[in-house]
Amino acid sequence: MNLDEILNRLAKGEITPQTAKKFIQLYSIVEIDNIAKIDSGRSTRKGTPEIILAEGKSSSDLIKISKKLFSHSGHVIISRVNNHQMKALSKTFPKKFIRQNLIANMLVISKKKSKTSISGKVAIITAGTSDIPVAEESKIILEEMRCKVFTQYDVGIAGIHRLFNSLQIIIKEDVDVIIAIAGREGAMPSIIAGLVDIPVIGVPTSTGYGYGKDGIAALMSMLQSCSLGIATVNIDSGISAGVFASLIAKRSSRTK
Repeated sequence: MNLDEILNRLAKGEITPQTAKKFIQLYSIVEIDNIAKIDSGRSTRKGTPEIILAEGKSSSDLIKISKKLFSHSGHVIISRVNNHQMKALSKTFPKKFIRQNLIANMLVISKKKSKTSISGKVAIITAGTSDIPVAEESKIILEEMRCKVFTQYDVGIAGIHRLFNSLQIIIKEDVDVIIAIAGREGAMPSIIAGLVDIPVIGVPTSTGYGYGKDGIAALMSMLQSCSLGIATVNIDSGISAGVFASLIAKRSSRTK
């Protein structure tokens, strides 16, 4: 449907105003010179915000895109920001609007007040300390999606007794989904999925070396898991896991 058809169907009562709004959001694209086309309607259409990937962008292009999105929505999330980009952005926007997470290399620029309502609960577990940057990516996205987040870091299978206490805490909190993050052999998500009745999102990380390095072994292990109830995202994809988990949690919270 084009815009005229949407409005005509709305006028005839064939669709509700809410449905019409979602259709119209399909056409909400903000063009920036010849470098970017921002999907400004994504938050309304999908329930997930536009996230700018800083990796591979010049600081000047990143600033142009960020300023345009900020002027349009008052809210910007930027991932994989390097030090040079971080400094440039910090000089561009008022300090009171900026929230940095240097562990995740992410930046949130917002003039909106944080909403206090909670849309589901999510647990994030890492096998090792080296997996925390990816976990923090997920955490930021989940918090931006108004999910309550519980973290348990460095509880991998090299000392598997550490994991059991963490799982007890998570089960007690009645979380809607677990993000399990591991590198090297990537076995932890499969173990968790075999012990709980909670959906598990496996995130392989690029930690590890030698044969199967850069997250390849972890990815293959998670994809080959014999435990049911586990879904796997790409290597180091903390943001993908965070968005996926938030959608599950938000849906689950509606039925409680």
